[in-house]
Amino acid sequence: MWPYHPELLATPVPRYTSFPTAAEFGDIDPALHRMAIEDARGDISLYVHIPFCEKICFYCGCNTAAAGRRQRLDSYLSALDREVGTIAALLPRAARVRRVSFGGGSPNALDPVDFIRLVDRLTVAFRLTDPVYSIELDPRSMTVDWMRAIRAVGIERASLGVQTFAHHCQEAIGRVQGAGTVSRTVDWLRTAGVTSLNFDLMYGLPYQSRDDLTDTLERAQSLGADRIALFGYAHVPHVVPRQRAIDALALPGTDERFAMAALGYEHLCTHGYVPVGFDHFARPGGDPLAHAALDGSLRRNFQGFTDDQAPNLIGLGASAISQFLHLLAQNEKNSGRYRMIASQGLPAANRGIARSESERQRGEVIEQLLCRGRARLTRELGAEVAAQLCPFTIRGLATFEGDWLSVTPDGLPYARTIAALFDPYRKIHQQQKRFSSAI
Repeated sequence: MWPYHPELLATPVPRYTSFPTAAEFGDIDPALHRMAIEDARGDISLYVHIPFCEKICFYCGCNTAAAGRRQRLDSYLSALDREVGTIAALLPRAARVRRVSFGGGSPNALDPVDFIRLVDRLTVAFRLTDPVYSIELDPRSMTVDWMRAIRAVGIERASLGVQTFAHHCQEAIGRVQGAGTVSRTVDWLRTAGVTSLNFDLMYGLPYQSRDDLTDTLERAQSLGADRIALFGYAHVPHVVPRQRAIDALALPGTDERFAMAALGYEHLCTHGYVPVGFDHFARPGGDPLAHAALDGSLRRNFQGFTDDQAPNLIGLGASAISQFLHLLAQNEKNSGRYRMIASQGLPAANRGIARSESERQRGEVIEQLLCRGRARLTRELGAEVAAQLCPFTIRGLATFEGDWLSVTPDGLPYARTIAALFDPYRKIHQQQKRFSSAI
């Protein structure tokens, strides 16, 4: 279906959930974060990070650790409670929190009673009025009590870490979960009132075949997934040490990864899903992500593709990232140091980057290319990338006419590589090998 030009995919590139990416973050004055919150206006979205899982998977690059002792969770939740109070006190009363997302890790590594207490704390501190709630969940640790908590809170959107239904692949990545476990979780979530259900799936896994991938896609569809995120496994053991447990010799090669990505895209597009960017898909009936992709309002932030139009995202918890027009700010990554900072009533962000006008302009171009497939360039940016675009335009993967750069349907798997042409940091990325393959 897609033309294959491996030389154009040879350079690792970021996923561009922000620009500049987190790889460019350095030390910042915490006062910048404080001022950004104090100046926030309009709609606000909250992201609450729970950096714990009951079991740690080999492939995972998230900032998470085994839940372990009860005291560890209690200590973290106490610090998070203090940070909630600190940030809420800084936020102008005119600002309104419209969305709250819980991620990790696995939020359901918490006791459901503790989760409800956390929601109550957020409700009071930020004066929440009927926000849209979303949550990431591990099917292996779902329970009836968690179903009841989700129903009590009124969570509408949930994302399940499924990855694959092939047992031999599950064993290879350290995430064994039977199809019955996932099916039971789906039933619980529907009973709890979840109306938008996402499955996180992967291709490029060790020992994975195309038949394995097709079977996984068919099972996800039969279970009624409203959204599917189909990611290429990023094997970067030099960055994520736990990935050393995965046999690199068992991973499919570049040609096979491309074939799997094409298979997944074609299968989902011919089985009732609308493509959202390159690797996300949504049912068109009523899912807001599908509507955003179709009407041109799709956005991209640290949570991936989203229909969220809020100009400000505030991250709470260890390693959580806040996004403002002029600033990207990340909380202390280390859970112990985060607890120490937050418990003192201080904003916990200590890394990030202040975005210049040029960086905001480049970020908008990158976001538009990934979300809409086209972007309008200034004369300066157009001249800067004109020569580098030639390998893509002469192959029909992109068009550059007037001020408009467009990614063609054939060029979709090359979208991130084309977007990377506007990233002046990418030569540093190449030298440091910070990122995975483009597909």
